[in-house]
Amino acid sequence: MWLYIIFAVSIIVISNSVMLRCIQRAGKLAFGIIMFSVALAGCDGGGRGGGMQQQAPSLPVMKIERSSTVVTKQYSALLEGVVTVEVRPQVDGTLQQIAVDEGAFVKSGQLLFVIDDRVYREELKSAVAAQHAAKAALEIAGIEVERLRPLVNNGVVSEVQLKQAMANHRSARASLEQAEAAVQMARINVDYTRIKAPVGGYIGDIPYRIGSLVNKNQAEQLTTLTDVHEMRAYFSMSEIDFVRFKQQFSGSSMEEKLSSVPPVTLLLADGSRYPFEGRLDAISGQFDRSTASVMFRATFPNAEGRLRSGNTGKVNIAYRYDNVLLVPQESTVDLQNKIFVIKVNDENVVSRTPITVIGKSNSDYIVSDGVEEGDMIVVSGFARLPDGAAINPQTAEKKDVPDEKEQNR
Repeated sequence: MWLYIIFAVSIIVISNSVMLRCIQRAGKLAFGIIMFSVALAGCDGGGRGGGMQQQAPSLPVMKIERSSTVVTKQYSALLEGVVTVEVRPQVDGTLQQIAVDEGAFVKSGQLLFVIDDRVYREELKSAVAAQHAAKAALEIAGIEVERLRPLVNNGVVSEVQLKQAMANHRSARASLEQAEAAVQMARINVDYTRIKAPVGGYIGDIPYRIGSLVNKNQAEQLTTLTDVHEMRAYFSMSEIDFVRFKQQFSGSSMEEKLSSVPPVTLLLADGSRYPFEGRLDAISGQFDRSTASVMFRATFPNAEGRLRSGNTGKVNIAYRYDNVLLVPQESTVDLQNKIFVIKVNDENVVSRTPITVIGKSNSDYIVSDGVEEGDMIVVSGFARLPDGAAINPQTAEKKDVPDEKEQNR
């Protein structure tokens, strides 16, 4: 009985083992069949893909056209009054009175400072006394000449004595003239003790106080006085800009070119625009060697006194360009200090082309070389586009912009 049971269990175990091996072999066979099918499908698909051409990308393009534009260039400027005077003492003494305050507006001839004049008044008295003495000496010398003249005529005294008397008379006259000059100098010194405004304008800083000792040889001025009814803006222009300036405006001389420049505008330090226009009226006669620039001057009216000496701002000069080529800045690439555009030829094949930029107008470059009127360029989407690639050009929509544009630089 037990033998039959053991035999039956052995038969079952052997059967299960055989079935497991068969299943494993069948699984391996199925897996191989699947992988082979995938490989065949891959080879077949690759063959079909290799026979298809890659589709050309669709990119927006535009045609280069000529137009007119106005470019406004900015130059940092320092403002000064049309007249700036350093007020200095012309005699020595102590300040007795300060008749104005810092920042005050004064008229021409108005009293500013008073220096103690007692010493100079005494000098004036002494000079007047010397003048009187010289005048009396001249009268005595004249009397002597008149006394000797008839005596010489009658032969009572020699002619030499008359000549000597006449020489004394001339010497006395010269002494009188010298005394008169001394009186005038003394009066001038007395007047110098009352310092008055040479022009109308605004008072600057006053570093001295009443009782301060001042002298005519001191390095520091009593104050500055600025006439600001007109303001002058001084700014520098580089050599390249100066060449373009001469080419832009007509005239055989610099004076004629300045007269042909349209009115200029002024931006104040806060970015606001000064309401009155100015004019260019002077150019320095030589370049500054250290900066390779030349100094320009623009004059602005300032009747309302809005501007003061020492203000800063930016002078705007408008340059008009007619019949020029404009290229959008977004359609260019900067590479190794050069600017490139992506040109499209008649076969819709692209190539990078360098351009020469002579200015900016809003978002456009003003181009003098590298492209011509009628050339097609790619507007955008060319970041990874290689030279020689073909594209499907799509006409880009033209931006609605006015013919005249302004660019602040």
